[in-house]
Amino acid sequence: MITEIRVRYQETDQMGVVYHANYLIWFEVGRTSFIRELGYSYPELEAKGILLPVVDVGAQFRHSAKYDDVVVIETIIQEVGPSKIVFQYNVKRKEDQQLLATGHTKHIWVSKEMKRVRLPDYSPSLYEKLVQIYQANMP
Repeated sequence: MITEIRVRYQETDQMGVVYHANYLIWFEVGRTSFIRELGYSYPELEAKGILLPVVDVGAQFRHSAKYDDVVVIETIIQEVGPSKIVFQYNVKRKEDQQLLATGHTKHIWVSKEMKRVRLPDYSPSLYEKLVQIYQANMP
């Protein structure tokens, strides 16, 4: 799944480059767009009683993005199971396809009481779609 965004001025630091913490926000933009592309939304999932908190995150920075660059966030399912999912992200500058950053987020499915749950019990159709996408993109 591909999501495009344009770097806003407030996302840059005094050196004129994107502040590193904004990449984590971009990962979230990619992830929520990914779920939305499947025909679901976070509010819809929350209404079913499930949440998807981040339990691990990592990023590696390679090159700087700057104000007004258009960046492409590629979101890939790295791992999926009934109670967890791991997303991989590749952030590139659209103009030259230069890889700017890579990263991952690991999530677990939980109830509103923050108890771990199995996604197939709450949304079997979403779980099936996630597994199908994961299997289709396996090497």
